[in-house]
Amino acid sequence: MNTQATPPLTGLARRFVLDGIVDEQIARDSQKSAAKEKLPFVTYLVQNGLANPTQLAYAASSEFGVPVFDLETVSSDQIPEKIVDEKLIRKHHALPLFKRGNRLFIAVADPTNLQALDEIKFNTGLSTDAVIVEDDKLSSAIDKYLDAQEQPLGDFEDGDFDDLDISSAEDADKDDDTSSEQDDAPIVRYINKMLLDAIKSGASDIHFEPYEKTYRVRFRTDGILQEISKPSIKLAAKLSARLKVMSQLDISERRLPQDGRIKLKLSKTKAIDFRVNTLPTLWGEKIVLRILDPSSAKLGIDALGYEEHQKKMYLDALAQPQGMILVTGPTGSGKTVSLYTGLNILNTTERNISTAEDPVEINLEGINQVNVNPKVGLDFSSALRAFLRQDPDVVMVGEIRDLDTASIAIKAAQTGHLVLSTLHTNSAPETLTRLMNMGVPAFNIATSVSLIIAQRLARRLCADCKEELTVPENVLKEEGFTDQQIETGFKLYTHKGCAKCKSGYKGRVGIYEVVRINPAMQELIMQEASSLEIAKQAQKEGFNNLRQSALKKVIDGLTSLEEANRVTKD
Repeated sequence: MNTQATPPLTGLARRFVLDGIVDEQIARDSQKSAAKEKLPFVTYLVQNGLANPTQLAYAASSEFGVPVFDLETVSSDQIPEKIVDEKLIRKHHALPLFKRGNRLFIAVADPTNLQALDEIKFNTGLSTDAVIVEDDKLSSAIDKYLDAQEQPLGDFEDGDFDDLDISSAEDADKDDDTSSEQDDAPIVRYINKMLLDAIKSGASDIHFEPYEKTYRVRFRTDGILQEISKPSIKLAAKLSARLKVMSQLDISERRLPQDGRIKLKLSKTKAIDFRVNTLPTLWGEKIVLRILDPSSAKLGIDALGYEEHQKKMYLDALAQPQGMILVTGPTGSGKTVSLYTGLNILNTTERNISTAEDPVEINLEGINQVNVNPKVGLDFSSALRAFLRQDPDVVMVGEIRDLDTASIAIKAAQTGHLVLSTLHTNSAPETLTRLMNMGVPAFNIATSVSLIIAQRLARRLCADCKEELTVPENVLKEEGFTDQQIETGFKLYTHKGCAKCKSGYKGRVGIYEVVRINPAMQELIMQEASSLEIAKQAQKEGFNNLRQSALKKVIDGLTSLEEANRVTKD
């Protein structure tokens, strides 16, 4: 019997395994994956959380006799400017640190990356020496260095965005006037840069806004708008025209709002969609781009911020063969991500899933998605009627806006289908009274709705700089903390701000009110009880409201009391 021996590990992988930093099998798998993704081995380990970057740096230093350098002792303005091309820095994950005569010292996390040193040597004509640094600090230093090299509008060099592939979401034939595009090359590069910056900063929306004497660009990051750039007002028409060309809109139409989409391909496997809307204002067209990242639907339910009992109720409702799950909250509260997380769980070959949305925001393989178009008579109710003739198992309706849509959705939930949808109300109890006010009979609501999720998004405190805050006991009681919570004791934190977060917050966390419709709740619905009575019953059943859930996030140290007050005011 012939058995093929596994080849021994060599180089850095062998050193990391011998030092107990990485398991042998993980090292082998990571070497293959890093080569496939064209990443340095060390970078792959750090980016995937498989090893501690400091331990890796010192192990590499010991193996190759190359010194470890602390990048935090160097500021970006001390690094020689424009000595190495940005593309080489990004490609090889290497940063020029300082130049001594004809020698250039290069910061790398992986000293086996000889191609980086050779290519930089060839391009600069300088002798290159490696200096080992921690990979996470190297990533941060590269970003800071390249941000400091940013050029103002009009000063970009040709080729700065050559690798960027931008098209309209509809693969329409492009008969754009290329000569005018060449004339406005700085405008093209400026907008490309705004799109990339927005993605890098984790923004959800980009606002291009003309006023009488000024023009500004703002990003909405973690739910808060921030001014990013102020180009000249003279460029307003060109910026508007470029954005409309990219999204396949009518450039000559400036009197009516228009909707379009842009697809930005960052790589062969990664693409980001932008939903585009133009609005004629007093001083020109305001254009807002909503960033639609398909990966947000694949975060998994554990990443959304549900409490354990809330998550169980949602998963139990998804496991039911029929019924209606309603998600409610204001625009931008994460309803779509919550729904698509549920759909992702349900998305198997055994189920037929159809969705009607206005518009489709996240594309998911295996789900039949329909863009409603009221202009041609394809609204939510007509799409829903068609779904019911398509042998569905699961149906998702983007929003219940009228009695007709509500009636068909409820009928579907009563006849063996699982229905997911959204409503614009402030809380779970108000969702039930809203359906009653629409004209849906109480009996139909009680027998079809199985779960209601009301939600908000709060900014998450930065783990690196949050500060402990002392608050008097009487203030805590006024804010809604219970005597038991106060007696048990907990720490409150507030935001400060550091290099990693700037504002003291980094990312967002969901705050949820999850209410299961049990027999007691059904009885109240049948009696056409008010939202206040339903809310009281929900409290008796132990379902936390939004305020209580927000205070729980404060106790857990995930957000600040100030932020909880911003998103859940009584």
